Amino acid sequence: MIRLGVNIDHVATLRNARGELHPNPVKAAKYVKKAGAHSVTIHLREDRRHINDFDAKKICSIKKLLVNLEISTNPKIVNIALKIWEGLSQELNYNVMFSQRGVMNLAHNLQDVRDLKRRTHANRLNGIDAVYLNTEQVKKFCPIINTSQDIRYPVLGGTLQRRAGTARHDAVAWGYARGADEMGVDIIQNCEVKGIKRNGDTVEGIETTKGFIKTNKIGVVAAGHSSVIANMAGLRLPLESKPLQALVSEPVKPVIDTVVMSNAVHAYVSQSDKGELVIGAGTDDYISYSQKGSHDIVEGTLNAILELYPIFSRMRMLRQWGGIVDICPDASPIISKTSIKGLYFNCGWGTGGFKATPGSGDLFAHTIANDEPHKLNAAFNINRFVSGDLVDEHGAAAVAH
Repeated sequence: MIRLGVNIDHVATLRNARGELHPNPVKAAKYVKKAGAHSVTIHLREDRRHINDFDAKKICSIKKLLVNLEISTNPKIVNIALKIWEGLSQELNYNVMFSQRGVMNLAHNLQDVRDLKRRTHANRLNGIDAVYLNTEQVKKFCPIINTSQDIRYPVLGGTLQRRAGTARHDAVAWGYARGADEMGVDIIQNCEVKGIKRNGDTVEGIETTKGFIKTNKIGVVAAGHSSVIANMAGLRLPLESKPLQALVSEPVKPVIDTVVMSNAVHAYVSQSDKGELVIGAGTDDYISYSQKGSHDIVEGTLNAILELYPIFSRMRMLRQWGGIVDICPDASPIISKTSIKGLYFNCGWGTGGFKATPGSGDLFAHTIANDEPHKLNAAFNINRFVSGDLVDEHGAAAVAH
């Protein structure tokens, strides 16, 4: 069923510009509800140019009205992660092959244009470099894109973040592993967790295939299997696990020197240092722990890629694989301690977890060490799904969940 949501930010903008008490955004929210809308959207900006704290509190207290409160929290973590990425190879003394080639998100309809312009402004307000490009500028930045207006998803523009880019996943894993090993961290391979031992509401250790490990603190970063680990401790997490697929083509000469994403067609493409096209899709529609994925997702992704890049029509795919991602109802992560003392979770990143690795790891370490969250991940606590203080920022990761 289609549901109607109304953005009432500019009711407050008009009131603030007038320097008066009217129009009143709280009354506007009530009128919207009475007229039959299912939800309202408000944006609590740092400069409070729209809704202020008093407005937000009053609007959120209206009974039986769903409030989409945008507070621009995710971008701050991703920006911290980007700053760490920029110096990560030097810090780890290991080449993670980080390439700041820029990331472009395409707009294919008027709603995409509005959403992407709004996202651009939100990022810039958070100190993150971002620009909006028209169709001609998109074509100039990536000449192989088909910008004809006769295709099913015409390119009407796009956002560009020039500092963003790619890194090699296995190099990042090896770099962090080597760095951790040098600091005295024990990395035990092929050691499956079979259970979490508790004494009341406190953890005592974990049962593994290689024996019992006694500890008073457990940090869980298990991606698509986070809910499985949580169940071992008697916790239920608000997560859905779904397959996510990617493909790699045969190597060719350099043809695309950026990353191009399209949420409308659920596809992204870039080119590796070896010349392979790296193509990714959206998640499968069903909940599963399978790492295979469905053929219709691959077919739909390649159809979309060929429409946007006719030059790839004769390319051969070398391999395809699937992973498991965990997604929260509000598409924002959980970086939080739990009701069980000594048990912490970093999960729910959906399809955007890899890019946030350095930032989320830094904040997660702070949370475990101090048994309290950092101010940047305080909003991402598990209890928000009980209190209703959701962080509804589906677009913040620049990916489609």
